[in-house]
Amino acid sequence: MNLSKREFLQVLGAASVADMGLGRWAYADAATAGDALYDVPRFGNVSVLHMTDCHAQLKPIYFREPNVNLGVGAMKGKLPHLVGEQLLKAANIPPGSAEAHALTYLDFETAARRYGKVGGFAHLATLVKRLKASRPGALLLDGGDTWQGSATALWTKGQDMVDAAKLLGVDVMTGHWEFTLGMDRVKEIVAKDFAGKVDFIAQNVKTADFGDPVFKPYVIREMNGVPVAIIGQAFPYTPIANPRYMVKDWEFGIQDDNMQKMVDEARAKGAKLVLVLSHNGMDVDLKMASRVSGIDAILGGHTHDGMPVASIVANAGGKTIVTNAGSNGKFLGVLDFDVKNGKLADFRYRLLPVFANMLAADAAMDALITKIRAPYDARLAERLAVTEGTLYRRGNFNGSGDQLLLDALMDVQGAEIAFSPGFRWGTTLLPGQDITREWLMDMTATTYSYATVTPMTGETIKTVLEDVCDNLFNPDPYYQQGGDMVRVGGLEYACDPNAKMGSRIQDMRLNGKPIQASHTYKVAGWAPVAEEAAHAGNKPVWDVVEQWFKAQGGKVAARKVNVPRLIGAVPNAGYDA
Repeated sequence: MNLSKREFLQVLGAASVADMGLGRWAYADAATAGDALYDVPRFGNVSVLHMTDCHAQLKPIYFREPNVNLGVGAMKGKLPHLVGEQLLKAANIPPGSAEAHALTYLDFETAARRYGKVGGFAHLATLVKRLKASRPGALLLDGGDTWQGSATALWTKGQDMVDAAKLLGVDVMTGHWEFTLGMDRVKEIVAKDFAGKVDFIAQNVKTADFGDPVFKPYVIREMNGVPVAIIGQAFPYTPIANPRYMVKDWEFGIQDDNMQKMVDEARAKGAKLVLVLSHNGMDVDLKMASRVSGIDAILGGHTHDGMPVASIVANAGGKTIVTNAGSNGKFLGVLDFDVKNGKLADFRYRLLPVFANMLAADAAMDALITKIRAPYDARLAERLAVTEGTLYRRGNFNGSGDQLLLDALMDVQGAEIAFSPGFRWGTTLLPGQDITREWLMDMTATTYSYATVTPMTGETIKTVLEDVCDNLFNPDPYYQQGGDMVRVGGLEYACDPNAKMGSRIQDMRLNGKPIQASHTYKVAGWAPVAEEAAHAGNKPVWDVVEQWFKAQGGKVAARKVNVPRLIGAVPNAGYDA
């Protein structure tokens, strides 16, 4: 995007070049929010709609945004590491509005009851159809993490989401958790279900033997006479963050050099606008935007950052727009481009929250979802208990939903300490709601969700915590993998996110006593990436947790969340107490 200084300032308006680009929310009160919120005037001659990280949530849900999203190094105090009031201020969003509820955890329980559930493919379909009708030729891009995250996705091997995505009108897709269905299943869907309908793209997935592309690296689509290239960037750390044996014949990675090659190749073939559909995570996208030239916009996912404004990154070839469209079907990003004389001249960006109460359900999608869920309805709806407190997951450290899992694993298996992965998917329950089997599966449904008990020395425990902490807080985004900190039960500790590797975890204690490096502790966990765990007779984690529910007498008290004592990070942007 080669804009002059004057043109660039015109694009940005009054926004800060360093932190954000164009994008403002139009406030409307509750009575008129539905009409005003989704009335997005058409702009320019090329439009794309962007969804990502829906994690197989076909029905409307509650989803609480984080109160902690710490940025370190150059990312401190910058998007996407702003939460709560800081994020609202940066995006000029009125507190108490529907948009404020969608983007933040503020006054969550009251706001959730006022504005209702979010997402749901039937409501998303209505919004997609409305926007496509006003934007001839617009494409719907899916950033991945679509075929995993629910009971029905697990039980149907992703078929429920494949069918829903086709009906929704997804045009182009990349992936991450999709790969945990296994190489054969992914190839089957791409070759059969998606053939002639959806392009599955990834420039950074190659065969391990000869380095051949596994998927198409990019596609070029013409919109209103403008050739547009869309390059796929799958999650680069799939074999590390997930079981290697599930993708044993494939290699991943960021692959900046090959990305540059694909950009140049697409330009040489006539593309006048180059977009990257990414599952890097936003910090990684921002760094990639600074290193690879010729990309007009990166539409990102993986880190579940709902960004109401676009970030603008300077690079050797000009500037690149970077956006991220949240998670769980809760948002739809709208990017309108004005391409003139063979280059990007201007753009508009909006992130639209999908409120089920403000968008009528699309009849065809609603019927498909009913059909998909019918064989499983009774099983999904079975009540396991009632929660007396809000159950949520999202945040750099423990959430109350994960605390429930940790408490259950320790109680049932007689463990002193428990670990739960720092997954960012999972839905929220309000006080007084039923804890159903569906919610439990929303929090645990993977193809390798085995519960484990492992003897670990204090030294090993510290090594594990340090390793995960470095993944989250390494100042170089290319060494981050995008999850949150492993959730910890039983063990108390302090954390200094700004310290060096090996020094971030301090003052580990169990029952008030310091952890001994040479002492062995009984540690429960789940979702191990080692292949042996799949053959060790371990129970699925949901079976262990259901056993715990049966002992609770029908009610689950509000969880006391075990979070580390933060050192040197409070007060800090990205943290609200």
